[in-house]
Amino acid sequence: MGFRSFKEIIDANRKMKKRRLCVASAEDKAVLESVKLAGQESLNLEFTLVGDREEINHISREISLSTAGMKIIHASIKEEALPLAVEEVARGNADFLMKGLVSTKDFLYEVLKEHHGLRTGRILSHVAALEVPNYPRILFITDGGINLYPDFQEKVQILNNGVEFLHDLGIKEPRVAVLAVVETVDPKMAATQDAANLSKMEDRGQIKGARVEGPLGLDNAVDAEAAAYKGLSGPVAGNADMLLAPNIESGNFSAKTITFLSGGAMAGIVLGARVPVLVTSRADSVRSKMISMALGAMAASRENK
Repeated sequence: MGFRSFKEIIDANRKMKKRRLCVASAEDKAVLESVKLAGQESLNLEFTLVGDREEINHISREISLSTAGMKIIHASIKEEALPLAVEEVARGNADFLMKGLVSTKDFLYEVLKEHHGLRTGRILSHVAALEVPNYPRILFITDGGINLYPDFQEKVQILNNGVEFLHDLGIKEPRVAVLAVVETVDPKMAATQDAANLSKMEDRGQIKGARVEGPLGLDNAVDAEAAAYKGLSGPVAGNADMLLAPNIESGNFSAKTITFLSGGAMAGIVLGARVPVLVTSRADSVRSKMISMALGAMAASRENK
């Protein structure tokens, strides 16, 4: 099963058990607008807002957001809000975590502090979910947000994080294209060697629950005609569910090209911690943030079984 649109993800969330999202430094207008939109879309979410209570209430009145029924934990400064929010999730009082008006660096640093107990031994990695014009379903790209130049072992973890997440969404055997510039193995291009090794690992049962193929160029990963022209066959070529990028630039540029130049829309999630983590960008739309909330709730359904 896959999702053809973000609307289908919203519909799926409405059928789920209710999950609680904790927002760190919640005095952020765009984030609170996404909380409001989540209510308007009837997402099965509850909210804990950690931050300056007066400012949260001021912004809420400004945007006509009712905080009735929401839990607000007061913290007058960000240095207090971050650990309070992370600890709220660590104690099981919320199911997943979202960044508000705080830097990504500080936010993730707090998440990874050992005493919170949210580390799993896996690296953190970002998965972007993209609603792409003229593509038949939601396309996922990893990792364009966290790991700069992952080595082979880190790519294995990034791949496994992404595959587990797609399983959470009901995609039982996702097709993963490991990207490179060319489709042949070139000893001078490490990305092609890594891609071939990941593909072989899947062949040998070392990567489970996915079909993995690489190296593939972006064109023949998502376009059946381009794949056929290169003589590529198999379940992944021209039909990928998820793209594994060789580095942060290629993953980031691919996702942003789709959203800013091709009329697409993006949501995203950070994986690898004990709970899902949402690190949205200031450039993300309110709807994008709301879709990220829905994705986080779907991932939290596994974490809380």
